Amino acid sequence: MDCITLSSESPYALMLKAAFLISISHYLLGFLFLLIVFLYNFMEMYFIQELFTGFRGKPVSLTFNSCCDLYQQVVSKCKILHGRFSSTPWLCSPHLQTIFLQFFERIPACNYQRQLLKTCDGETIALDWLRNVNVKIPSVEGFDGVQSDDKTPIILVIPGLTSDSNSAYIKHLAFKMAKSGWNVVVSNHRGLGGVTITSDCLYNAGWTEDARKVIDHLHTQYPQAPLFAVGTSIGANVLVKYLGEEGVNTAIVGAAAICSPWDLLICDRYINRRLVQRVYDRALAIGLKGYAKLHQTVMSRLADWEGIVKARSVRDFDHSSTRVLADLETVDTYYRKASCTSYIGNVMVPLLCVSALDDPVCTREAIPWDECRANKNIVLATTHHGGHLGYFEGMTAKSLWWVRAVDEFLCALNSSSLIHSKKMQITTVHSPLETSIDQAPYVNITEDGLVTAFSNEPSGEVGSQQNEQPVEDDKVGDRIRGVNGAMQLETNATTQFDPRSESTRLGDAGSKGPGKMLVTPEPDLDAVIVPVKRCLNQLSRHSKISMWVLAYIAIITTWPILGSASPMFFKKKLRNIFSLKR
Repeated sequence: MDCITLSSESPYALMLKAAFLISISHYLLGFLFLLIVFLYNFMEMYFIQELFTGFRGKPVSLTFNSCCDLYQQVVSKCKILHGRFSSTPWLCSPHLQTIFLQFFERIPACNYQRQLLKTCDGETIALDWLRNVNVKIPSVEGFDGVQSDDKTPIILVIPGLTSDSNSAYIKHLAFKMAKSGWNVVVSNHRGLGGVTITSDCLYNAGWTEDARKVIDHLHTQYPQAPLFAVGTSIGANVLVKYLGEEGVNTAIVGAAAICSPWDLLICDRYINRRLVQRVYDRALAIGLKGYAKLHQTVMSRLADWEGIVKARSVRDFDHSSTRVLADLETVDTYYRKASCTSYIGNVMVPLLCVSALDDPVCTREAIPWDECRANKNIVLATTHHGGHLGYFEGMTAKSLWWVRAVDEFLCALNSSSLIHSKKMQITTVHSPLETSIDQAPYVNITEDGLVTAFSNEPSGEVGSQQNEQPVEDDKVGDRIRGVNGAMQLETNATTQFDPRSESTRLGDAGSKGPGKMLVTPEPDLDAVIVPVKRCLNQLSRHSKISMWVLAYIAIITTWPILGSASPMFFKKKLRNIFSLKR
């Protein structure tokens, strides 16, 4: 029987001796394994998930209104938006996708032709044109390279924060669209693109005046060319905000917003939440400080230069510079005012929005799902992966998925009837031959017999084509004419309206009471019947069951009077019958 000898040494000493017996190579392998696991989670990689699915990627999710003509006529024909996005296998990480775009990607060769545009406040904006990427033409200032009668569609590109026409992703987009036969013009932000600041105003995330000036200039110079727009990152926020501000009054017939931050306040909270996001925050702050140093003479005079130099985050820079230049009290106020989320409902042109759910800069928490679904002019395409403006695909990572998607979408939109119907809607809104009653789904009859439009939708929104009826189709025969910018209803009746009641007839909310109505001694009954008939015709055209609903309302509202009058009527009849029998 073997004897077990017990040692008096400490168990910790025995463990230390056993640890020294293990080879150093095993420790290195273990450390390397732990490092790989840490980096895999820190970089949010999804290589293993893609490996199990054969790198097929995940399908693109589309969010749109069920009554959306944009989806039926345009997006339904886009195979890319109905397909899958599969990342480059060795870039299966949102951070690798974003970093590779900035530092390691081979940039297409784009030879721009520069045009300098002066704004009303004396600022100079550099417009870089790209027509034919196969022909190398030296850059010539003051020459846009496009004839005024050219009918080739023009795409206006609005870059992101501190980006210009030389940025990698901008050249990817410009190269692809120019190769497809489009005229591409990149609108550089103030102070970027090699142009110095010539005014006391700088751009920010909510600055839409430059975009408005550039779009008006392009539409004036090239009226026959359809004008489209593409915004990226902060440029997407500017573009959506501009479209919401203008409504139907913009010359843009179609647009795309790529990786928009949507809500700057939410993105500011998100970018300071984790360590990896703080790296992006620091990198963006360095870019903003570099932009400030290019224009130090102006910035030091208008903003807090010491605060700009000490800024370590985007919020610090906005506190010392952007907030001061915008004359706002707090940075949060600036973020709320500059965000495009509150303007989405007023977008009246076809708009494609592309966002990645793993965007390391613009969080998915800021995506306005319900607002995009409620607007019939917007289709939101979201992908599970892609990073911030990355979307590299293929083994060699030579192409960007969102660039191909935008190219396919704009080509389908340009060949559809939506851009032509949009022009008709703009003409209809400004035409003096149609009243607001033809556009509103409901009408309101006031006490003085006037018929006014009533709608729950915003005042700038144009209704569907089914609700737009030309004046010539009116069966009643009344005519609508514009007199001194106001709409006046003319009938065969002799009723005349006091001009002082014009504000009341136009729905002026500031008027304190109804205007006076002058009536001739012998009023015509048609003056009251015609507006009522017109109301009935409008309701009957709007819905098939409107007449039944109207009849039901008429019975319910008149029943108290009929109910009280019917006993008196039948009592009188019975009394007459009994008197005859006697």
